[in-house]
Amino acid sequence: MTEADVATKAPESDAQETVTPGPGPDPGDTTSQTGPKMGEHCTTDRPTPAGLAPKGELRKLGGVDVYLAKPESYPTNPSKLLLLLTGGTGLKSTNNQIQADQFADEGFVVVMPDLFEDDPAPNSSTVTDADAQGSSFLDMFKLKAVEAAKSFLIDMWLARHTEEKVMPLLEKVIDACKGEFADAVGNGGGIYAVGYCFGGRYILLLASERAPAHIRWGGTQNSDEEEAGDGAKRGPYIKAGALAHATLVSPDDFHGLKVPVSLACVENDPLFPDDVREAGENIMSKESVEHEVQVYPGVPHGFAVVGDYDDAHIKDAQATAFEQMLKWIKEH
Repeated sequence: MTEADVATKAPESDAQETVTPGPGPDPGDTTSQTGPKMGEHCTTDRPTPAGLAPKGELRKLGGVDVYLAKPESYPTNPSKLLLLLTGGTGLKSTNNQIQADQFADEGFVVVMPDLFEDDPAPNSSTVTDADAQGSSFLDMFKLKAVEAAKSFLIDMWLARHTEEKVMPLLEKVIDACKGEFADAVGNGGGIYAVGYCFGGRYILLLASERAPAHIRWGGTQNSDEEEAGDGAKRGPYIKAGALAHATLVSPDDFHGLKVPVSLACVENDPLFPDDVREAGENIMSKESVEHEVQVYPGVPHGFAVVGDYDDAHIKDAQATAFEQMLKWIKEH
């Protein structure tokens, strides 16, 4: 990486920080989901494991900012193309970049797009185990006040980053990958994809055949004639996908899946509730979608993203989830 492209952790914040909401949603965007949306583990980085640092590069691809990680032997040795879709900490998170590097070390050309157009989740920061321990009453009061403010800002942020905004961005990246990395796409017989937290839902959308949501791929509004037309479905856009602790998922997102998908889930996860997961499993079974679902007990939402934990059980689960996702995309 050049000095200007050095990766950074998500920006630090504290209880005294003054935060200003970004612009509101554009007219015509879908309403963000009610109920639990994104938690602390979706919008903050864990400490980066000792001795690890990003090895890839930040650049443009199809007019979109991406982090690109490639195997050392590429292009001399054939590789496959993998999209990595992040949680709210986004493109410049050190841990997300290291996650991409880990898949590159396994033989994939990894493209990690900026899903949020340089607007990562508000107050993204690095959280330590010490931060989560008991504090004085005053500290706890301050923390609750900050959490309420963050919740409001996250709602506003989610309203800015809807399906209508993210899907056209992904189409640009996919089209560019098919051009610049045609060898890797061809070698794999298509594009593979993995996603975490916010990015997890988009694995399901890319894996399905479905009508576009209110907006045409490319960002322009559908005309009345098009809305009343044959409603031509699009997709799937990937060959196989794997996702970990997805957020903002509804049972409807499981309809129309056409490619194999693997899910790494957290037991009793309020951000991906058991009833949504079970409904999804039933839909995939009824629609004969090849799938696997692994539920991990005793771990927090966000556990599968690169990051250091004191708890050996969480560390082991993180490694196991990576192997689960890697095995799935390698075998499909």
